[in-house]
Amino acid sequence: MDDEAIESVALTKVAEARPGYPFRGAVEETTNGDVAVVQIRNADPERGVDWSAVVRTTLTGRKRPDWLRPGDVLFAARGNRNVATYIDHVPGLAVCAPQFFLLRARSESVLPAYLAWYLNQPPAQRYFEISAEGSFITSIRRAELEKLPVPVPSVERQRLIARLADAARREKELTEKLIRNREQQLRLVAFDLIE
Repeated sequence: MDDEAIESVALTKVAEARPGYPFRGAVEETTNGDVAVVQIRNADPERGVDWSAVVRTTLTGRKRPDWLRPGDVLFAARGNRNVATYIDHVPGLAVCAPQFFLLRARSESVLPAYLAWYLNQPPAQRYFEISAEGSFITSIRRAELEKLPVPVPSVERQRLIARLADAARREKELTEKLIRNREQQLRLVAFDLIE
């Protein structure tokens, strides 16, 4: 498997980049909103989408929404962190805010979880740093995103990489939880000494 030839292709060959839903102004939360809106603050490359914190609204524009679905990748195109978040599940109707590009694999030759992982790795991140426009709030144009060279190993190898990345993420979560538990124990010991 290590000897396989790995071809790099432009992202546009393996995934379609669609803009987020075009809200005019801020996303307004509505009491009986039937649509969840994923914004930058709701998406984390390691933890995924925090569905419990998304704003619910009613869409008012005429544009037909690109409903989010499992296997989509959200790429944060605006801001200081141009990172990708893999969506493994979607609890109902949801769209992404215009600060994102919604990436969908064009074929089964590229796994979305692998694509999200690669977009967050140093080679892709360097590309985004070089391609970013703006001085205070930077952004990546769609044309620049679509030109990103993406190495495409075998699907088997992509699956392995995605599993390793997921295992690393879970290990990090467990380690952070252990650290928090130990700190809490030490605080209790300190209070116990005072009493």
